[in-house]
Amino acid sequence: MIEYVFILPVLGGLMALFLPTTLGRGLLIITAFLHLQLTVLGWLGKLTPAFINFFKVTPEGMLVLLVTSFIFALISIYAVAYVSETGLKNEPVFICCMLLFLGTMSMVALSDHPIVLWISIEATTLVSAPLIFIKRSKEALEATWKYVMICSVGIALALLGCFFITLSMDIGNVDVPLSFSSLNQVAKQLDPLWLKAGFVFVIIGFGTKMGLAPMHTWLPDAHSQAPSAVSALLSGALLNCAFLGIYKVHALMNVAGLGAFSSNVLIGFGLFSVLVAGIFILNQPDYKRMLAYSSIENMGVIAFGVGVGGIAGYGAILHLIHHSLLKSSLFLSSGNILLGFGTKLVPKVGNMVKLFPKTFVSFFAGFAGISGFPPFGIFISEILIIIGAFQAGRYVSVGVLIFGLILVFAGAARIVMDISFGETSQEVLIKEKFFRIMPSFVLLLTSIGLCIWIPDGIYQKILHTIQIIGGGIHG
Repeated sequence: MIEYVFILPVLGGLMALFLPTTLGRGLLIITAFLHLQLTVLGWLGKLTPAFINFFKVTPEGMLVLLVTSFIFALISIYAVAYVSETGLKNEPVFICCMLLFLGTMSMVALSDHPIVLWISIEATTLVSAPLIFIKRSKEALEATWKYVMICSVGIALALLGCFFITLSMDIGNVDVPLSFSSLNQVAKQLDPLWLKAGFVFVIIGFGTKMGLAPMHTWLPDAHSQAPSAVSALLSGALLNCAFLGIYKVHALMNVAGLGAFSSNVLIGFGLFSVLVAGIFILNQPDYKRMLAYSSIENMGVIAFGVGVGGIAGYGAILHLIHHSLLKSSLFLSSGNILLGFGTKLVPKVGNMVKLFPKTFVSFFAGFAGISGFPPFGIFISEILIIIGAFQAGRYVSVGVLIFGLILVFAGAARIVMDISFGETSQEVLIKEKFFRIMPSFVLLLTSIGLCIWIPDGIYQKILHTIQIIGGGIHG
């Protein structure tokens, strides 16, 4: 049954608490690759849900699950190398929470019941909070509390949105099981007023977890204080899970004939997120916070593309995949920089091209990719989103989007140039190691490969994902 995809890491995480350090590290990597194998079997249709009222294999869910599983497998290799070199305290807790984090995100990807989806997303907050606090510094404690409090309030609003959706069933006298697949079949019978109210609360609630502005304030602190492997998961996987909750309700709105309303809301939040990220990334003194604001920008781009629909919808899902690959690579590279220089402050880091040449290549290539340069996939996705916006006649919106993208690029480029070629008086603390370098390069090469050629299975999954919102490669 497909539920093994989240049962396996949950059981593995609980076991890790009671295992010696060496066995715990091995368990992390073994579970990660077994999870990837189960995900591939689910992708091929070899696994089906046992609890059909709560879980379902959907195109959008399987895309998110495959991306999450793939990047987690590589991040687990990095994480083991990281903890073995740094002697991280509370390592059993770290490994346990990493696996529980994988399990809860996998549950999100498979959830078809709105309340089960809500529980799963809330569970990701609870199991990832200890990962942010793992270093037990004052700054980490502050970031953790901000993460838990802000996301919990947001998730509470999302729960209210789910209740409004159920209320639209009651008022519309609709008697079907409470699941997204069932609701989509009777969407036109749902009460439109309460459905609109439900979507607004859902996008504010899950948008808080996704990092959409102005609900984004937890994200820069959490990404800055968490270990780099955790930051890579937060940005490359968790944000996608929150987006999935918004996407499912947006799809329901489209089937109900209310797509124009939800699309405009998504476009508004998306553009505001890009602009906020562009403003705050300028003169940013912390390179990990810079990457966090880049994540806010990219979530805004995805929301914008989904809101526009048509060929932009295809570009948005493509953007989601490549952002996960590239941003995970960038955060892993930033972890190598932090280990090498012992600081996250941009003015104290420099000359990376000579001191850490392999990390320089991965970090600079990741920056080029996330900025939309070929041969990385975001080059294609952003072009499709911009073309789709022009086709939809949203000329002002696409102008604002391009301006925001330029702002983000300008701010990030200055930081990347400074730490790559600028002077530094810092001494090298830890040299580059293969297992901390290799995952970043694999993620980068995967993005390049998917830019050149997309396997038909992935292509068809993307088309089936966006079909319900009126998206398509032909617009």
